[in-house]
Amino acid sequence: MKKIIYFLFTKSLGLYINLISFLFPKKANELTYEYFSQPREGKLDKEKLPKFLNETYTENIEVDNHEFPVYLWKGNSTKILLIHGWESNASRWENFLPYLKKSGSTVIAIDAPAHGLASGKEFSIPQYAEFIHKTVEKYNPQYLIGHSIGGKTCLYYKHLYPNDNIEKMVVLGAPSDFNILIRNYVNILSLNSKLASNLEKNYIEKFKQKLEDFSSRKFVSNLKIKGLIAHDKDDTVVSIDEGKKIAEAWKNATFIETKGLGHSMHDDLLYQNIYRFLFE
Repeated sequence: MKKIIYFLFTKSLGLYINLISFLFPKKANELTYEYFSQPREGKLDKEKLPKFLNETYTENIEVDNHEFPVYLWKGNSTKILLIHGWESNASRWENFLPYLKKSGSTVIAIDAPAHGLASGKEFSIPQYAEFIHKTVEKYNPQYLIGHSIGGKTCLYYKHLYPNDNIEKMVVLGAPSDFNILIRNYVNILSLNSKLASNLEKNYIEKFKQKLEDFSSRKFVSNLKIKGLIAHDKDDTVVSIDEGKKIAEAWKNATFIETKGLGHSMHDDLLYQNIYRFLFE
C-alpha cells in the first residue's frame, strides 16, 4: 500500500511541476530543487527520541550558522564515527551498535543537515562533509562508517581532508555518480527535460565543478586507507553497479556483495564482517 501511495504522490507531484513549468518556469525550477534537496522524512522530536539515543552523552556543534547533535557512547580510545544516509538519522544504527560496543570502542554518531535534530531544511553533501570535519576535529575517530549518501559524503570528506586520523572506512550501499541521483529523481517524478537540465545547472553552480567530476570514483582514486565496500544485489534505490564503480577505483578496498538486504543493509552477518574488518 505504501508503495502505491508513494508512486501516486511522486507522479502527481511531477505532473504538477511539469504543468506549472510552462506558465511559471522560475517557480517550477524552485520546486524541482526543493523536493530534491529537502528531506521529507528523517527528522526527530527532541522530546520523543528513541530510547537508545536518550542513553547517550549528547552535545551540539555549530558550523556555518547551523547546529547538529553528536551522540556519544563512551568507551576506550578507539573511536568510530557513524554517518547515516538520506531521510534517516542517527537512530538507523541501533541494530549495529551492540556489535561496535562489543569491541569496547567509543562510538559516535551525528545527524545530517535537515535530518534528525540538526537544524535547517536543506541537505547538501558539502555541508554534511563539514559536519563530519568538525566532528573529526573534535573527537579524532580512527574509523568512519557511512550508509548510502552518507557513505558518498564520507568519501567526499576524505577527498577534501586527506590528512587526518582516519585509518579505515566502511561504505554501505553508496552511490558513486551524482548525476545518477539526479537522473533517478527526474525519472521518479517524470520531469521534463528542461527541468532536468536546470536542476543539473543549479548543482554545477553549487558544487563549482562538473557533475561527472563529483564522483566517488574520483574521490577514492588516490585514497590510501583501507576500505570495505558492501552493496546489495537487490538494492532498488542505489544500483549495485554504483558500489562496483567505487570498488574498481579504490585499490585498497574489499568489496562484499550481499543479497536480500535491499538498500537498508541491516544484517547480522554483514555486521560481523565489518567487525572483523575493523578489529581483527
